[in-house]
Amino acid sequence: MPIMVCGTECMTTTEEPSIDAWLAEAKASENAGECGMFLTHNGVVRCTAKAQVREGAEGLAPVEAVKFSYDAEGLKAAVAEALTWDGVYYVRVWLNEGTMEVGDSLMYVLIGADIRPHCIDALQDLVGKIKNELVTEEEVYAA
Repeated sequence: MPIMVCGTECMTTTEEPSIDAWLAEAKASENAGECGMFLTHNGVVRCTAKAQVREGAEGLAPVEAVKFSYDAEGLKAAVAEALTWDGVYYVRVWLNEGTMEVGDSLMYVLIGADIRPHCIDALQDLVGKIKNELVTEEEVYAA
């Protein structure tokens, strides 16, 4: 089941989040006055294979779906860690689970930080940690 982690709170939810609602909640949070920037990431299933995009592999069939799962405890720890990074005051993450088709959302990440460099670095570092250490993605190719 999809999971959402906000700060130290964690819940499972089947609903894909609304970034507009997330931003409204973030701007009303207790640390909102510390945040000079909020950045979001929405990872989606694409039709080109990861090996083609990242490594230039050729001759691969189009991706029609991705089987996606995650380490829930690791995600909670990663969010808690991100909140200790310089200038980071708000973190919220939603991860989907199951088999998603091209165009479906795999994840949402929202970071609030004091200045642009802290916000950009935190978003990149947290998404990288999630993608490289906490999720399993298996591409399903068209026949």
